[in-house]
Amino acid sequence: MNFSDSEIVASILTDEGFEACLDLLEADIVLLNTCSIREHAEDRVRKRLHYFRSLKKKKPGLTIGLLGCMAERTKIALMEEEQLLDIIAGPDSYRHLPGLLEQAGSGQKAIDTILSADETYADIHPVRLDSNGVSAYISIMRGCENFCSYCVVPYARGQERSRDPGSVIREAKDLFIQGYREVTLLGQNVNSYQWKEGKETVNFPGLLERMAILDSQLRVRFATSHPKDLSDEVIEIIAKYPNICKAIHLPVQSGSNAVLDKMNRKYTREEYLGRIRAIRNNIPGCAISTDIITGFCGETEEDHQQTLGLMKEAAFDFAFTFKYSERPKTIAAEQFDDNVPAEVKESRLREIIGLQQELSSSSNHRDLGETFEVLIEGESKRSDKQYFGRNSQNKVVVFPKTVQKPGEYVKVTIKRATSATLIGEAI
Repeated sequence: MNFSDSEIVASILTDEGFEACLDLLEADIVLLNTCSIREHAEDRVRKRLHYFRSLKKKKPGLTIGLLGCMAERTKIALMEEEQLLDIIAGPDSYRHLPGLLEQAGSGQKAIDTILSADETYADIHPVRLDSNGVSAYISIMRGCENFCSYCVVPYARGQERSRDPGSVIREAKDLFIQGYREVTLLGQNVNSYQWKEGKETVNFPGLLERMAILDSQLRVRFATSHPKDLSDEVIEIIAKYPNICKAIHLPVQSGSNAVLDKMNRKYTREEYLGRIRAIRNNIPGCAISTDIITGFCGETEEDHQQTLGLMKEAAFDFAFTFKYSERPKTIAAEQFDDNVPAEVKESRLREIIGLQQELSSSSNHRDLGETFEVLIEGESKRSDKQYFGRNSQNKVVVFPKTVQKPGEYVKVTIKRATSATLIGEAI
């Protein structure tokens, strides 16, 4: 989401005559787009700001701005703490950046963190930053109303609002004409996408189908799904169209019903596993990835063991794993004690990571001898004699260069595998 937002910001400023700068040391304006979802992310921002402070000493006229969720969450307090900041703009204030920059240029501090009930940036054509020319993101909705007890997103990004499906389709068409062959639809919870105008209603399965029929050569991915909203209809649409990628990111967070209830996730362990079975039964070979938080308030060793057990039963192909970090003003921060010791969180996280490495390795080794259609994204980082790309299951595939070029499809038979990569040969 943040990367997509940065492309929106770049578009707004480019239209006002600003130019993107590839060298930070040559920049007159530095805008740092931020995330508040975990403490580690905010710590990285503060370290980056410390570096910017040294730049501003060398270049006093440098304008520095903070954008996004951290800007929304901390507002004036952050401006007071970080005296070097000239601009603070929340995620719904990007259209106002030209005016904020003008205000900052006159020597005034500029702040705009007002959340909107209808801003979707639907008419903005994002500037594709650092693009490979093959894959692109399309934001289809903003905000969140799930109010998971550990999460700041509903407070930082406001209520859910969906983008006009016509604007989504037009953006995808334009990208395809430019040579892009894969788009990822983005939202905090894409499954709750719903757009209404008059008597017409378009839900997420409907939008997915519209995307799929644009062109069979355009791959469609999406992120992220909330388990409570992953409907049978969505699963049926994914199964129906070959160009809708067979990979679903379905965050579970915990395998314990007690912890899930405390997290306000609105589903049980059993219901989650029911969704996993529905995916496996209806979309053979579909990859499933997840998010897991360990050490949430009051989590016991038994809760932890239930998470490990669910991981084995679900057999995740990938997982993003984190230690719980308390976020100010969330339900958890106000109502629960962050009482799992740091060393216990660390120990449990190591177990989870170790298990997921085994599961990922097993998943990849099951692909030995299989042939996949791979979309070439570019040269391998390790060798200019190899290409890398991804299959429909979102697995990285590395193989010797072929006559095909980035943005084209190639059939690759898998010869070797690690826990992170498939290695093969084009046929």
